[in-house]
Amino acid sequence: MKVARFHAPGDIRIEDAPEPVAGPGEVKIRVRNCSTCGTDAKILKHGHHHIRPPRVMGHEIAGEVVETDVPTWSPGDRVQVIAAIPCGTCAECRRGRMTVCPAQESMGYHYDGGFAEYMVVPAKVLAVGGLNRIPDGVGFAEASVAEPLACVLNGQELARVGTGDDVLVIGSGPIGCLHVRLARSRGAARVFLADINADRLALAAERVRPDATVHGDNTVHGADITEQVLKLTEGRGTDVVITAAASKAAQEQALRIAARQGRISFFGGLPKDDPIIACDSNLVHYRELTIVGANGSSPAHNARALELIADGSVPVADLITHRLPLAEVLDGIDIVSRGAAIKVTVEP
Repeated sequence: MKVARFHAPGDIRIEDAPEPVAGPGEVKIRVRNCSTCGTDAKILKHGHHHIRPPRVMGHEIAGEVVETDVPTWSPGDRVQVIAAIPCGTCAECRRGRMTVCPAQESMGYHYDGGFAEYMVVPAKVLAVGGLNRIPDGVGFAEASVAEPLACVLNGQELARVGTGDDVLVIGSGPIGCLHVRLARSRGAARVFLADINADRLALAAERVRPDATVHGDNTVHGADITEQVLKLTEGRGTDVVITAAASKAAQEQALRIAARQGRISFFGGLPKDDPIIACDSNLVHYRELTIVGANGSSPAHNARALELIADGSVPVADLITHRLPLAEVLDGIDIVSRGAAIKVTVEP
C-alpha cells in the first residue's frame, strides 16, 4: 500500500509499505479521508518532538473497518478516529480532564496515522472510547472534520460561549470558520471574523457569513483591529475573543478588545521559542477578564462533534475546498501553508 511518511523536516515521502495487520484489541480500517491542518505544515517544516521518524502522518481520520477481533466492531462499520489519546488512568483523566492528560499520545505522532490506504487503530484508542461510529448521512470527508471541530468545541466550552454573546474570532482558516459556526449554534448574538490575509478572509466569509469581517495586519498597533471591533460594538468590545491563529499580536490585541468580564481564548499556540506576550495586568484586573487556554479535545468532544455535524448544527461539507489523492498530500500541505484553502482533505 501507499503511505506518506515523515522522515525529517522538509522530508515527507510517498512510499510503499506492507499492509498492516490488526493485533488483539485493535481495529484495522481502510482510510477514506484524512484531512490536513496547519499542524501538518508545522511538522513538515520543523518536525515535532513527539515524532520518531519514519512515521506515517495524518490525524484527522475517517474510514471503514476491515479487520478486528473486537466484538463491538464489524467489517464495513464507518468510523472516525480521535487524534489525541489520553491514558484514561492518570489523576487528570480520573477527574474528567482528558484534554490535559500528561501521558497523552497522538495518532500520526506516536502511532502511524491516516495518510495511508490502511491503518491500525491502537487498542489504547478503543480503551478510552476514541473510535466513533459515523452517523448516517455524514460522509467520510465530513467525519474527518469532526476532530478539529472537537477541539473548537473544547475551546468554546472553556470560554463559555453562549446565548447573547458578541464573539470575535481572529483567524479565518478552517479553525476560525468552525469557531464562527459553532458560536452561532451556541446562541451567540453576533460573530465577527478577523484576519491579516484579505483573500483568505474573503474566502471564509463567503461560506460562514460572519456579521462583519475585520481586516488588520500582524502588528499590535498598525492597522489595529481593536478600533474596528470597538466601532462595531458601540465601544463595548466583545464578550468573547478567540485567537484562532498562532499570533502574539492577536493575543495582545484580545486583551484590549474584550468587554468587561469578557473571556479570551488563547486557542492558537505560539512558537515554543517565542511564547511570551505583553499582558496589561490592569486590564485583566479592572475589567475582570478571564483568559483560558485550549488544548485539543477529549474522546467525548469528538463524539459530540459528529452529532453537531449530523444534525446540521455545524455544517462542514462546504468548508472542504480541496480533495486530493494521497500522491498529492504535499501539494495539500503547501495549500494549507499558503492559506489558499479552507479545508484540504486527502482521499487515499
